[in-house]
Amino acid sequence: MKHSTTIPMTHSGVEHKSSVLKNMYKRLFKEFKKSQLGYSTIAIIGQSCLGSAAAMVLLMGTMDIILKMILLFFVTIFCMAFNGAVLAQLKPLTTFNLLILSVIFNTLVIFGHLI
Repeated sequence: MKHSTTIPMTHSGVEHKSSVLKNMYKRLFKEFKKSQLGYSTIAIIGQSCLGSAAAMVLLMGTMDIILKMILLFFVTIFCMAFNGAVLAQLKPLTTFNLLILSVIFNTLVIFGHLI
């Protein structure tokens, strides 16, 4: 390819952002896997506090009771899923993905009610 006559293609912004997120995910997972016991302990505390804040914001909100209870159900399930994964000593990838899912969902619930 050294003497190729093709035009070099540039990366679009979408591919570059995707690559940045993927690299960040890989770095974070590698670090989590290296010290899983310590990071899991810290993550249980932090994600449980975040889940409690999301539940509080939900219950203080003025939305329909059915929607409120459905969202509260998912907040509770995601927090319990991560805590259960840590206690069951599941694979690091599963535990890490559940942590990310729980943190993102709870953060979205909190920001959704603050706006």
